[in-house]
Amino acid sequence: QAQLVESGGGLVQPGGSLRLSCAASGSIFSINAMGWYRQAPGKQREWVAAITSGGSTNYADSVKGRFTISRDNAKNTVYLQMNSLKPEDTAVYYCNAEILDYSDYLMGYWGQGTQVTVSS
Repeated sequence: QAQLVESGGGLVQPGGSLRLSCAASGSIFSINAMGWYRQAPGKQREWVAAITSGGSTNYADSVKGRFTISRDNAKNTVYLQMNSLKPEDTAVYYCNAEILDYSDYLMGYWGQGTQVTVSS
């Protein structure tokens, strides 16, 4: 079993920046893709960004050019740098990771979520 713990959410004014972190721990042999999703009130969870173990990245059109995903494989941690934040970025942000454990079992894990509120 593994766990993902997010941090870094909060309240920020429009145009501001936040950096989210998500650290994986537990029985981890390796981590494949890692990513971020978000869910705004009354809406379905949507994909935001993803990064492969080799560092290739992809972004939703709504955040392209403003958000940057990165990872530190030595720390089993994924980051989301969010710049030029807009009120419509307000949501609970969740990280996701595909983790291979020492039993050769591959499973997707979710963090508990961290609230990001963009408001003046």
